[in-house]
Amino acid sequence: MPNRRRFQLMRVVAVVACSLLIGAVIEPIFFGHGRVDGAELDAAHIARVRERLKSNVLRWGGDAEGGAPFQFYEAAKPDTLVGFEVDLVAALVEEMRKQYDLPELRPEFVQYEWVSLPQGLEKGDFDAIVSGFEITTDNLNKVRMSRPYYLFWQQLTIRNDESSIYSLDDCRTKTIGTLASSAASEYLASRHFTGVTAYEGQIEPYQDLTNHRIDAVLLDSPIAIYNTGGRPMLRLVGKPEGWGGYGVASRKAETDLIDAVDHSLATLQKSGKLETIYRRWNMWNDDQTRLAELDTPLKLTQWTQSLRTDRVESTQEWTFSRYAPLLLAAAWVTIRLTFLSMAVAMTLGLLVAVCRLFGPAPIRAGALIYVELFRGTPLLLLLTFLYYGCPSIGITLSAWQAAIIGFGLNYAAFEAEIYRSSILSVPQGQWEAARALGMSDTATFRRIIFPQAIRTALGPMTNDFVAMFKDTSLVSVIAVVELTKQYQILARTSLKFVELGLLTAALYLAMSVPLGYLARYLEEKWSGGK
Repeated sequence: MPNRRRFQLMRVVAVVACSLLIGAVIEPIFFGHGRVDGAELDAAHIARVRERLKSNVLRWGGDAEGGAPFQFYEAAKPDTLVGFEVDLVAALVEEMRKQYDLPELRPEFVQYEWVSLPQGLEKGDFDAIVSGFEITTDNLNKVRMSRPYYLFWQQLTIRNDESSIYSLDDCRTKTIGTLASSAASEYLASRHFTGVTAYEGQIEPYQDLTNHRIDAVLLDSPIAIYNTGGRPMLRLVGKPEGWGGYGVASRKAETDLIDAVDHSLATLQKSGKLETIYRRWNMWNDDQTRLAELDTPLKLTQWTQSLRTDRVESTQEWTFSRYAPLLLAAAWVTIRLTFLSMAVAMTLGLLVAVCRLFGPAPIRAGALIYVELFRGTPLLLLLTFLYYGCPSIGITLSAWQAAIIGFGLNYAAFEAEIYRSSILSVPQGQWEAARALGMSDTATFRRIIFPQAIRTALGPMTNDFVAMFKDTSLVSVIAVVELTKQYQILARTSLKFVELGLLTAALYLAMSVPLGYLARYLEEKWSGGK
């Protein structure tokens, strides 16, 4: 080859090499451009993400309370958070460090009640939700969501000894447990199932299924597979249905943050790291390969809707005529629960008060211990123990039995003290005068002392009565849907927080105000108009 042509060829090679060097090394350094999954990140977007994450902390919200396999604290290391979403967030942050040149970026977990995650996000308590948050039409109206990172279906679980259930349609007359405000609860509502019990956590439905309190559980496939793994008395039945996807959620204005998450998820999916994480947690299945084509929330919702034969209701369809009967039914539950519990509390409280005042020393000591024990421990702890703890010692109570006994035992301690102080407020001369007339102590107490004491006790007991109306909201932890719980369910479904809140408050006032009038009427009548 002549020297001149060889020299020209070397010049061409040198120019190409320099161009490649500039493109591969110099340009990213000075202009911050990169390529991810075939899509170029522009410098303005990179600059905005850097500014957004300049604190070098990505705060993500989740619920580790019974949150396996998503996020939970393992028994061997109670202070260490584990789960497939913990690994996913770590991988996402690692990708964002590379793509956006944020070497100090780190994830920070924020514990939040699952049903309240959207409210926490809106308040700014964290930057994103990564907690099995489903990509649904309603959620897309509330928050901005990333492409799906996991596909799931609704899985039915029954007991091994159940022989009449082979699919979800066989549960029309059965009681089905599910997680409140979840895609499973929406799926059951859209198919007009009526015997649905909604729980605050995802562990409790499986406990109640094991204890024969409900007939089946419908929840997302990762939850169902994980929770039946260690329970040989449970099994999965039915075909996959109610498909959906989990996505990372952030506030509506967080466009750049969600775009950054999308780019990172695409890289993890393409590189196989996503599959590695899911295989590590035994969650990989062939359906996850669809994640490559379902690369936007819109494509996912279109795909899931195409698989459903039922009609999905929009929030606009939640009119007054639809939610008012549900609130009234829940108010009736509150009324029945309050009156039955208060009857137990007043009866038991009187017995404890009499024991404290007139019993022998051991009985007085026992009554005092009762008052201090139930007055000094949280009612929520008592309800949880009665409903979820007692089956382990062979005592299985229904939700209603546990609620009435729990409230009765707790409030009896307070009523006993009211009775005791009211009885002591009756002048001692009343006892002496009755004895002078030849009356026995029992007759004196029943005919003279107690009628006067109950008049004094009426005011504080009315206050406790009204307080119990509100405290009954605690029974939602044992799957009783009373007024407050029904409000939460309807408000989160319809997004009509103000409208429903005003109606719920009006119902509480309608229940409590008449009690005040009744107490004042009885006080006047029993005092002889004085």
